Amino acid sequence: MMNGEVPEFDCYELAPRQCSHCVCVFVINEGQRLLSQLERMKPLSRVVDIIIADGGSDDGSTKLELLRARNVNTLLVKTGSGRLGAQMRMAFSFALDRGYEGVVTIDGNGKDGVEAIPSFVDRLREGWDHIQGSRFIPGGASENLPPSRWAGVKLVHAPLIRGACGFGYTDTTNGFRGYSAGLLRDKDIGVFRSVFAGYELHYYLAIQAAQKGYRVLEVPVSRRYPAKGPLLSKISPLKGNAEVLRRLFDACLGRYDRHPPENKSLPMLPWMWWKGVTK
Repeated sequence: MMNGEVPEFDCYELAPRQCSHCVCVFVINEGQRLLSQLERMKPLSRVVDIIIADGGSDDGSTKLELLRARNVNTLLVKTGSGRLGAQMRMAFSFALDRGYEGVVTIDGNGKDGVEAIPSFVDRLREGWDHIQGSRFIPGGASENLPPSRWAGVKLVHAPLIRGACGFGYTDTTNGFRGYSAGLLRDKDIGVFRSVFAGYELHYYLAIQAAQKGYRVLEVPVSRRYPAKGPLLSKISPLKGNAEVLRRLFDACLGRYDRHPPENKSLPMLPWMWWKGVTK
């Protein structure tokens, strides 16, 4: 393994590498939601290798026979510590070691429109380095988004990241993204550090890609929440959201940078809030 701090994991290769790019599906105990999503993704195995990055599911949804029947290429199971950031480092390390030219990331909870995956691959082949999926640009779609989530991304999350990096992101809480191998290998960015244990790695990469002059753009995607029933989320309402905010502030203040700046303040320009509401 050529990379730095990567959690321990088990690797189950169901097939050799077949495509130039892969899509990494992040899961933990998603049950039938994952299996239904993989059924929709099955035809895309001609375009991308499907990699499951499992945080340690015990609900039976990642049994090898179920994944093989849905054209999954590889199952990675994290056995070391850490949450989403550790799963991402595990998946990125495997992808780079295997020689993929780029990585698409998507949650495995069934909410995202998987039909957009080929557009991420196309943009990566065109030479883009950081591709953010957005529900809020022309062609995107958002259904049943809880008002609290809308307010969080529009009034807090996206404006802060825009202010930190200067790129006009509109949907920075969305984990449907694309990353070039060159961006992930950049040692000055330093993806493979254990400080990235949770959601902050997505935020950090969005900021760093724009700050360091990588080619960045948004592409339209859809995300649909259930019309009824409880909000299914790995983020708890109080403690979880407070932790997300703390890590967002740390990313915007440069505290994850290789060389953290001194006395950097959070971007609070009013026009950024207005842009976030109206875009």
